[in-house]
Amino acid sequence: MTGHVPARPAGANPLAEIGGLTLGPVAGGPPVLHDASLSVPRGRVLGIVGRSGSGKSSLAYSLLGHVRPGLEVRAGTVRVAGLDPFDRADARRLRGRVVSYLGQDPASSLNPVLRIGTQIAEAVRLRSSAKRAHEVRARVEELLLSVRLPADREFRRRLPRQVSGGQAQRVALALALAGTPGLLVLDEPTSGLDTVLAEGMRGLLADVLSDGDRAAVLVSHDPAWIRSVADEVIRLEEGRIVGAGPPQARVPAPSRSVGSPAGGPGSESARRTGSDGGLSVRGLAAAHGRAPVLHGISLTVPAGSCTAVVGPSGSGKTTLARCLAGLHRPVRGSVEWREDGADRGRGAAVQLVAQDARGALNPRESVSVALTRPLRGVGRRSAEDASREALRLLGLVGLDAAVLARRPGELSGGQRQRVALARTLAAEPRVLVCDEITSALDPETASGVLDLLHSLRRTLGVTVVMVTHDLTAVARCAERIVVLDAGGVVEAGPVDRVLTAPVHPVTRGLLAHAGGAVLAVPDQRR
Repeated sequence: MTGHVPARPAGANPLAEIGGLTLGPVAGGPPVLHDASLSVPRGRVLGIVGRSGSGKSSLAYSLLGHVRPGLEVRAGTVRVAGLDPFDRADARRLRGRVVSYLGQDPASSLNPVLRIGTQIAEAVRLRSSAKRAHEVRARVEELLLSVRLPADREFRRRLPRQVSGGQAQRVALALALAGTPGLLVLDEPTSGLDTVLAEGMRGLLADVLSDGDRAAVLVSHDPAWIRSVADEVIRLEEGRIVGAGPPQARVPAPSRSVGSPAGGPGSESARRTGSDGGLSVRGLAAAHGRAPVLHGISLTVPAGSCTAVVGPSGSGKTTLARCLAGLHRPVRGSVEWREDGADRGRGAAVQLVAQDARGALNPRESVSVALTRPLRGVGRRSAEDASREALRLLGLVGLDAAVLARRPGELSGGQRQRVALARTLAAEPRVLVCDEITSALDPETASGVLDLLHSLRRTLGVTVVMVTHDLTAVARCAERIVVLDAGGVVEAGPVDRVLTAPVHPVTRGLLAHAGGAVLAVPDQRR
């Protein structure tokens, strides 16, 4: 398989070791990570899988000497290159030079007011031997090209908000590689990438580890991808390591249900769409500064239906989503919501559920405040009513009352995404524009979110625009699909036709790299 990371012999001395690590709340209570131990030899890739909230990220953070706010180390040791990352002096020697980290919310690691080239150049000067201007510029261009991004001046001068989620993830990876670290810790490295780039990440890892002196720890909710790149896989459940072994052993993973319950996505109840209303986009064009991003986008999303928007990373999907929600001003064109045969304007009717859940939530506010504020502002509810409704919304997205007192930094990536969805629902939108909302979720949790979207369509008549790289989710949930490339629509039509008989090379490429998983999904739209 192209880009497959070949098996590598284990080095004599581990580059990183964790022994009996236990993490728990500072205020007391049961541990969130129980007696975890692992070893990462040089030249090897260790994969960590598990459900959202199982402790995967907490285990990975320990290799950088970091614990989530509100947690503490209760027992155990961590060593990286013989140093203790929880010791301040050792941590300064390790971070960026010996160990680098790429988080599952890449945009949060980028300075929103500094241009991309400037940020990478600063990292190069700080962490490498390149100091002269031409040396730094050459290294910046080399790093951008190594992660499959343009290295021209126009791209280097973009701000983080002017790139797609997948591009932001690769910029963050370039930053992580700036100091040529020995240990790479990657948390959900494919969550913002299309199928082509996710496949290409294998080749990138093979290049990074080719000298045999480096190692990588990969955290993912995608067991199949992890098995394709890792030398060893461990699985966590409720903070405990419950399985470990080579990828051929196929460490048990949570099953992903691609079927639907009775009346699930694609059933007649889900397909009841309004014939006289919906979201209408005509001749939409948008730019970031002087760089055009979208041109001539026209599409119609019938009320109560689900339309999927797919395409390679950087094709303009996120910019389109922001234009639909009124968060990015188009150069020209229109976006209208019609209901009961009349133009109702857009206003709060169209709401965006962003890909970067961490950036969408105030890090200083508790989940309770994040949910009750819009409830009291939009719905003009009393404090008591808002609290009751917040609990109901949490239940809809599969969370319990225990998370109300937590801040975003105390939640897992999957939990943050579900809180962000619950907050969006507080505005009682008619249209949900979902930008990669399942990309950071384990298969079982992602399946639950897709079931939730169906439930909202069925019970509330909510219209869904799903921006995604997951073609399996498209096959399961959407009636129509729009394929973008280079800022334009290259193919559109019923999901059944486009996924089984694609016309455009971009569509065929996305399907080819997705493998047989998409076509294996049962036809649920009858």
